[in-house]
Amino acid sequence: MSTIRILFLGDVVGEPGRKAVIAQLPQFKQHEGVDFIIVNGENSAGGRGITPRIAIDLLRAGAAVISTGDHVWDQPEIVDYFPTEPRLLRPLNYPDGTPGNGSVVLETAKGRVAVIQIQGRSFIQPPLENPFLAVDQEVARLAADGVKVIVVEIHAETTSEKIAAGRFLDGRVSLVVGTHTHVQTADETIFPGGTGYLTDAGMCGPEESILGRSIESVVWRFKTGMPTRFPIAKGPVKLCGVLAEIETATGRCLAIDRVALQVPEIPAETPTPPR
Repeated sequence: MSTIRILFLGDVVGEPGRKAVIAQLPQFKQHEGVDFIIVNGENSAGGRGITPRIAIDLLRAGAAVISTGDHVWDQPEIVDYFPTEPRLLRPLNYPDGTPGNGSVVLETAKGRVAVIQIQGRSFIQPPLENPFLAVDQEVARLAADGVKVIVVEIHAETTSEKIAAGRFLDGRVSLVVGTHTHVQTADETIFPGGTGYLTDAGMCGPEESILGRSIESVVWRFKTGMPTRFPIAKGPVKLCGVLAEIETATGRCLAIDRVALQVPEIPAETPTPPR
């Protein structure tokens, strides 16, 4: 029986998160026998959005696909980069004509793997087209093309919308993983139809933080209601996600495990002084 091991890492937050991910991806591949890696990079540029340079660095480090979310357009230069890099996804349920794609199919040594990203509509901006209708159509298209291994990410605020998406797709896709809240859930499971599921993968960012941001600044905002900046926190980083083993012939999930790896803080690069 042939299987493929897929690692999905949750929202990468700022420089600490992306440096830790880039440093650890080769080790994941070697020590965990990972065949395919998906990384959510929508908070990788200073906590908001992603740049072409960061996307290139994550791909070179071993990510096969990079997903985004509601902060996808926060770095303006990414708009023109989307048409040049199909492995960088924005939510599928943006209207026609939006730059980029919401799904991709990649050839691997173990067969084709499809990745789809959708964005929820409950308590999240901007409001997009119905993600259930969009993913229903896309999964049907991929199945008709003979793709067996299909991973769906739902970037959404509410647990109910994520669970509903997982149940809706049970038996039709290999894995459904939620992102956006930055807090890893402990409900990994395999649904009756053979679809692996986790409500939220969590984040890859500073552990002593509030969703990757400075504790003091976020608490001050809640206490006072006054606007303030939310700098990225410092200190050791926790990489969170999920590792799933998929049967390539059927697309069924055979095993699913949460990933929560603590790594030391990687010092920021110091610019070389001019001579």
